[in-house]
Amino acid sequence: MIECKKIVKIYKTGSIEAVVLRGVSFSVNDGEFVAIMGPSGSGKSTLMHILGCLDSPTTGMYILDGHDVSTIADDGLADIRRKKIGFVFQSYNLLPRATVIRNVTLPLIYAGVDRLRREEMAKESLRAAGLPEDRWLHHSNQLSGGQMQRVAIARALVNDPAMILADEPTGNLDTKTGEIVLDTFQRLNHEHGRTIVLITHERYVAEHAQRIIHIKDGEIVDDEKNIKQRVTNYTNGTI
Repeated sequence: MIECKKIVKIYKTGSIEAVVLRGVSFSVNDGEFVAIMGPSGSGKSTLMHILGCLDSPTTGMYILDGHDVSTIADDGLADIRRKKIGFVFQSYNLLPRATVIRNVTLPLIYAGVDRLRREEMAKESLRAAGLPEDRWLHHSNQLSGGQMQRVAIARALVNDPAMILADEPTGNLDTKTGEIVLDTFQRLNHEHGRTIVLITHERYVAEHAQRIIHIKDGEIVDDEKNIKQRVTNYTNGTI
């Protein structure tokens, strides 16, 4: 699914060079749930931008779903983002006065999907994300933080992407609500086989993944299978 080979990222300002990533190499298998964890300044945000095709490496190779995207121009990267990556951000990025259904169907409108089909696809994604049906016609600004994040997850799912990339998805949520959102990711991985890469600086968030990649000073310092992966609450009917 994902293969990074000796990814280097250097930012230049005049004659000054800042090396942010120093030969990062790792792979993520299809259907795997991986957390990339590191402190501020570790390079994880830069790595997230490269994984999300929002930026390109200075050197090295990035293969996504069988395609080398490390040297593709901006227009091509935009097309890959639209077709192969579902984004979930800390700040939700929803239209506040649009309904839940409208927010979820937006990527399909840009993709040219007809109205009946995109509403059907949006409802399938909302069910997968665990948002109750009685919230679907609410405007997003009428929802709780956890509900808004599940709408964002549904929107990320709606194009059936190769990978869901979640950047600090619980950063604006209290601990209890954050657990519900993280359990939603676990359910999508366990029940639906979704490939998920989660970026975080919090250990307790990373522990919801099957595997934790630690990054520090632009280098991977550990890559551990998470034997402490938490039992999800959805099995107890709490989502």
